[in-house]
Amino acid sequence: MSVACEVRDDGRRLIAELAGDLGLNDVADVRVKLLKCLAEQPEALLIDLSRMTLADPLALSVFVAVRRQAARWPGIPMLLCAPEPRTGSQLSGGAYRTLPCFTTLEAAREHARLERHTLSVLSDELLPISGAARQARNVATDACVRWNLPDLVAPASLVASELVSNVVDHAHTMMTIRVTLRPRFLHVAVRDGDAAEPVLRASEGSATMRGRGLLLVEATAHSWGWLPTDNGKVVWASLPVS
Repeated sequence: MSVACEVRDDGRRLIAELAGDLGLNDVADVRVKLLKCLAEQPEALLIDLSRMTLADPLALSVFVAVRRQAARWPGIPMLLCAPEPRTGSQLSGGAYRTLPCFTTLEAAREHARLERHTLSVLSDELLPISGAARQARNVATDACVRWNLPDLVAPASLVASELVSNVVDHAHTMMTIRVTLRPRFLHVAVRDGDAAEPVLRASEGSATMRGRGLLLVEATAHSWGWLPTDNGKVVWASLPVS
């Protein structure tokens, strides 16, 4: 990989600094690194391109893909800082003109500050035991009651229960459930310590068949997916807020 990616905290935001010559061979690795940033659920992701050059302009498509994911979940702004003339000019036209791009990192920070939404978040740490699903339902119910979302109590509780049950049945690791209220969606996310991709399988088998719970999540949620983390994954689902 000819591009290095260094990630650092910036308050409640994350800054991913890319350095090197970005080509098509780097796209897959850069995408994974940026998705791991999204999995941390920061308030915003700032991508600093001031030390990056372009080997192939088509490689900029990686930022379009990551921004699309950021909009779906966790529903945060992704902002680019591209003071380098060639990269900045490439981002200003064609398929990339919709990407929010700033000439300085400070300008991107200020925009993120002005666009910041006050988030409502409720989370809990759970052991991989049989009572975890019940506690997940309690967390989801508590969140919906606190935020005056009575219509979402049942679907959010179901989604939370199934996501946690998958961890208990298959990952067998500690987990964190996090319920977040965004302007348009209620997000339920469960982070565990197993890097294996969750599998969605249609099955008439037992309740412990791998992937069966995700069928219920898919049928209930507006959208769902998963992202890798440094030591596992996050599985998330979104429910529309009336």
